[in-house]
Formats: sequence, structure tokens, C-alpha cells
Amino acid sequence: MSDRGLRIQALRSAVAGKEILKGIDLTVEPGRVHALMGPNGSGKSTLAFSLTGHPNYEILGGSATLDGADLLSMPVDQRAKAGLFLSFQYPAAIPGVSVANFLRSAKTAVAPDSMNPTAFRKLVFAKLDVLDMDTAFLGRYLNDGFSGGEKKRLEMLQMAILAPKYAVLDETDSGLDVDALRAVGDSIKAMRAEESGRDTGFLIITHYPRILEHVHADVVHIMMDGRIVTSGGPELAERIEREGYDRLREELVGIAA
Repeated sequence: MSDRGLRIQALRSAVAGKEILKGIDLTVEPGRVHALMGPNGSGKSTLAFSLTGHPNYEILGGSATLDGADLLSMPVDQRAKAGLFLSFQYPAAIPGVSVANFLRSAKTAVAPDSMNPTAFRKLVFAKLDVLDMDTAFLGRYLNDGFSGGEKKRLEMLQMAILAPKYAVLDETDSGLDVDALRAVGDSIKAMRAEESGRDTGFLIITHYPRILEHVHADVVHIMMDGRIVTSGGPELAERIEREGYDRLREELVGIAA
């Protein structure tokens, strides 16, 4: 059996001494989109930060591998170089640092000497065209004065340029209006349609299923109380939209009883 994939097995994690993740089993295959849904406080963002090595998140047990490599043993920068990307729920603003310089620094950090300045410039403009973004973006300071939609589109541009093997999008639909949400969804679909982006595996973490109206999910997982309690197809997200999480929780309690 191939070891390709972002493979999470029996992962347990704690924050400030409190166990949040209580045994997560999840595999994101290359080229597939997994959606991870759940009510607030269920542990979704804890999973994202645990995978990317945030120092406030303590791994208590289990494993996570990226195409067979032990992800949890890697320093944070090595995880990015190995092909893991995290889209933050609230991207930070950095006045004085232009988008163009940030993108160049990020690409160099992940793939040193991967291309000369001319080739990099060509890549950036090609991705701007794919994502239907204005070139004026490049001269602005990083997220400084950006709207929520602009911040998310910039993260999509960063992801397109870094071309990760696996992308974890943490609440990427948070606070977005309908137009911005559609733009983010279109960006993800455009990247998936590209030859170079077909193998990227996505884990889209969300509270509401709105983003899934614009991005087709191959598998939907529901997380509650630090565990994945059920998985299914897109119809599972549609059910949550109709009935909410409480109805599902009641059913699961009844099954357990």
C-alpha cells in the first residue's frame, strides 16, 4: 500500500495541560478535498495547529505522516518545506513588508534557489492571472488595511505560488461576505484545475458548510469533543445545514447508549 497522503492516526493533543484532541484518525489523499466540520470548541483549529507545530500545542500521542515522513518530529520550517501549508483564520498584518517581497521570501524559505528572479516574477504573474487578481496587490503592504476577502485571496495566491502537497485551510470562510466567499472558492477550484496543482490534497476546516457550496468536498468529517464522530459525502454537510449539530449529537448519544 502506498504511504502517500497526510495520514493522521490516533492523534492526541493538549493546550495548557488540557487534552483537546482525543484520538484523531484521518487521511487526506493527494488530489482530494476533505472537509472537517464541527461546532465551536470541538478541536478543529487545534488539529491544524498541532499538525503545523505551534509551540502552544502539546502532542500527547499518536502520529502524523506526510507521504511517509514523520511530520511531528520535524521543526516547523521543515514541515513547510516537506509540503504542508496552513491558511490562518486571522492572517496577521505586517506594515512595511510588501506582498511581492513576502511572497519571494516565502518561496525562497520553502524552496531555496528554486528559481531566479525573472522566473519567479513570471510565476507570480501567471498565478495572479489564474486567480483573477490585480497586479496592484503586489505593491501593497502585507494584509495592511486589507478586507477579509482580500486577506483570504492573498493566502490563496501564496498557496498557489508555494504549491504545497497538502493544504490545511483553517476557517478560511470566517467573516467573509458572499462575494468574497465565492472568490475564495473560485481560487481553490482554479488551482485544482491547473496541471501543477492537481495532486494537492486539501483539508478544509469550517464551522458552516457555506464554503462547500463553492468547493466540492470528496469527504466530509464531523468533529465533536475532540473526536471525529462520523464521515460521509457532501450530503452530510447538507444535513448539518438543515438540522444543525445538536440533532446529530443526540443521535450519536442514542447509538452509544
